[in-house]
Amino acid sequence: MTAEEKAAILAHLGDEHLADFSVSQVFYRLLDEGIYIASEASWHRVARSRNLTGDRRPHATHPAKVVPELHATGPNQVWSWDITVLPSIDRGRNFKLYVILDVFSRFIVGWRIEDCERGFMAVEMLTTAINNNTVPAVLHADRGSPMTGEEMTAALDAFGIIQSHSRPHVSNDNPFSESQFRTMKYDLDYPRKFRSIEHAREWMTGWAEAYNTQHRHSGIGHYTPESVHDGTWTTFHNRRQAALDDAYQRNPIRYTRKPHAEVVHLDSWINNPAKRQTPPELSQTG
Repeated sequence: MTAEEKAAILAHLGDEHLADFSVSQVFYRLLDEGIYIASEASWHRVARSRNLTGDRRPHATHPAKVVPELHATGPNQVWSWDITVLPSIDRGRNFKLYVILDVFSRFIVGWRIEDCERGFMAVEMLTTAINNNTVPAVLHADRGSPMTGEEMTAALDAFGIIQSHSRPHVSNDNPFSESQFRTMKYDLDYPRKFRSIEHAREWMTGWAEAYNTQHRHSGIGHYTPESVHDGTWTTFHNRRQAALDDAYQRNPIRYTRKPHAEVVHLDSWINNPAKRQTPPELSQTG
């Protein structure tokens, strides 16, 4: 085996998402994704040489558990992205949905569905999203291999985008992406299983369009993500306020005070330091 092949095996064995699995489990999970580096026996030999055949989590190298503090006061300042699983009707097969979300507006700026997770696919999605919008200041994600891999790191450096990551095993560090996936999967029209990848892409095309342009999001004053992203929410705010003013003028006795239409939040935070107790030396601002 070459040094590069051994290094690749060790990298997979140390991956956060694979550290809980046996060497054989890792070998076959990667093989199912079309990744073959060496035989299973070779994997075990490499693992034994580094004492990685048992519990590997104590041996895995973790980044410092720094609390990400990200603050957005408008669209295209902070984007968040993640990957979720879409189940297939075929046993043992599923699809991977990649989604990039604007933290301030909750607008889906990019997505794609594939059979597997690959760094270059994520970079292609990011590039398309930038071409359709603009370059964000920060891109936040968890610590999966497509998020922390060389392809994504190089792309972010080339675009001049700050790279931000969640702490290991802290899902609340990526709340906007997690919330969007939850909204999607609780949709009444969400298929329990998809017939094919074409079916998944067709469904997501319609859902993402409806989410961006029709869904009234409670986190942004019940306006649509699109209207907050492009700033037209103020037009709808004025319409709402006019309707409320008219209702109040016609029957003021119904109200304890004059009703006011909701406005969009002034800012959005991931881990607002004012709302949690964390020692200053453990936090960072992005």
